[in-house]
Amino acid sequence: MDLADKAANLCVNGVTVQKKREGYLDWKEYFMATAFLAAKRSKDPSYQVGACVVNKENKIVGVGYNGMPTGCSDDEFPWGKNTPSPLDSKFLYVCHAEMNAILNRNSADVKNCTIYVGLFPCNECAKIIIQSGITEVVYLSDENAHKPTYIASKKMFDAAGVKYWQFKPKNEKIVINFTGIDWESMSPSK
Repeated sequence: MDLADKAANLCVNGVTVQKKREGYLDWKEYFMATAFLAAKRSKDPSYQVGACVVNKENKIVGVGYNGMPTGCSDDEFPWGKNTPSPLDSKFLYVCHAEMNAILNRNSADVKNCTIYVGLFPCNECAKIIIQSGITEVVYLSDENAHKPTYIASKKMFDAAGVKYWQFKPKNEKIVINFTGIDWESMSPSK
């Protein structure tokens, strides 16, 4: 228990009453962090993007990251960007995180869901988002806003009534420490 958690405890009539832990992730931070964790699975040397689809009950219904289609070996297909031939470039082969999150869904559909994604969706992903019934896009970076494919995305989202907004994190980073859990203090005998 850290100092903030100890300070959160109250002493009432000589009995310590423990309050809930402070400093936990709110829903939006949790979902964007999930998208970023998914991105760690990407083998793309240039961009690692993840996406997390969430329903109105704050349940994750799909997660994805950018990578090769199922059955297409990561070792046999190209990862380059600036190649002499388009057939030697990753752009004709890689599935984007948004597509994978929607296709990997664990529910009947993603209608009225929100998608959290590290990078603002391209025009191809925007079409898939709109067609799937997702109604909100939360993104962290819009670094490609000046490019026609991203301008087209915004035009389509506006026309289809898909809300989009840039996420401003409360935390600069979220650390996952697999050795950070004090299992002994969680024991029911304590």
